[in-house]
Amino acid sequence: MIDRYSRQILFSGIGKEGQKKLSAGSVVIIGCGALGTVIADILARAGVGKIKIIDRDFIERHNLQRQVLFDEEDIRNNLPKAIAAERHLKRVNPFIYIEGIVADVNYSNVERFIQGADVVMDGLDNMETRYLINDACLKHEIPWVYGGAVSASGMTMTILPHDTPCLRCIFPSPAGGTIMTCDTAGVISPAPIIIASLQSVEAMKILAGTGNINRDIIYIEVWEGDFDHVKIAKGDNCPSCNGKFDFLDARFVVKATSLCGQNAVQILNPGLSTISFEELSARLKPVGLVAYNEFMLNFTVGTQEMVVFPDGRAIIKNTNDESLARGFYAKYIGS
Repeated sequence: MIDRYSRQILFSGIGKEGQKKLSAGSVVIIGCGALGTVIADILARAGVGKIKIIDRDFIERHNLQRQVLFDEEDIRNNLPKAIAAERHLKRVNPFIYIEGIVADVNYSNVERFIQGADVVMDGLDNMETRYLINDACLKHEIPWVYGGAVSASGMTMTILPHDTPCLRCIFPSPAGGTIMTCDTAGVISPAPIIIASLQSVEAMKILAGTGNINRDIIYIEVWEGDFDHVKIAKGDNCPSCNGKFDFLDARFVVKATSLCGQNAVQILNPGLSTISFEELSARLKPVGLVAYNEFMLNFTVGTQEMVVFPDGRAIIKNTNDESLARGFYAKYIGS
C-alpha cells in the first residue's frame, strides 16, 4: 500500500503521518459533474479512506467534454452519475470505501448525508444547494469547500465554521435575477478542472492537518489567463454565522409540486421576484425553442417544455418527477 502513495508521501506537506490521516478521512462530495468528477478522482487516487458521492442526475453525451469519470459505455448503460463514478473509482483504487448515492440533496436530507464527514466538497451547479450546504456545515461545524465554474471562469473558497467567512457572508442572499449556467453560457473544461483541483488541495490540507488553508476567494479566467486572490471578511450580520439557518429551515428553498392530472411540476423560487423575458430569451435561444409575450415565456428543449412566469414561477411539462423538474429549472433559469 505504501508504494501506491509513495510519491505523495515524499511530499513534505503530507509525509507518512499525513497519509495516515488521509486514509482515515471521510469526504462527502455533493454533485458529480465537471467539478465533482475531478474532485472524486483526485481524492480517490490520494487515498482518502471514505468518499461518498451524491448526485441526482444521469449521464448525457455533452457531459463527456468535461466530466472526467464518464465514457460512452456509461451512456449506453444509462447509468446515473453517482453510480458510474463509484464503479470507475473502485477500479482506480479498490482499497478505499466509495459510495455513490443517487439523490436530490435538499433541506430534508442534507444533514443525514453529511453526518460523519471531515470535509464536504461542492461539486454543484446551482446556488440554492450551496446555501443549504453552507447552513448544514455551519450548524454541524464541518469544513466545506465551495467551487463554481461557468464559461471560462471560476472561483473557490474554503469555509471553516466560526473561523473564516461563510458563503452567505460573501453572497448574503440569492441573486435577484437569473444567473449564467453551463447550459446557457457554455463552459470549457480547463475552468472546472482547475477549480476542482484547487478545491481538492484544500480538502487534502484539511484532512492531513498541514499547510495553510486558503482564506481568500480564488478567481480564475482561463481564456484571458487571469488569476486573482480576493481578500474577504466575515459579515457582522451574517444570518448563517449567527445561527439562523434560513435555507436549512426551507425559508428560501425552490419548491416543486406535482400538478395533479397534468403530468407537470410547478416550481416556485422565493429567491426570484421578477424575470426579464427579453434577457432570458436571449440566453435560451442558442439551446432550444423560445417564444414569449408579456404574460409568459415558453421554452422547449428535447422532450421537455417549460412555461415561465414574470415572478420566476415555472411549470415543467411532460414529467411528474419533482427532482428532474428542479434540475431542469436550475439548468436553464438558475437558482
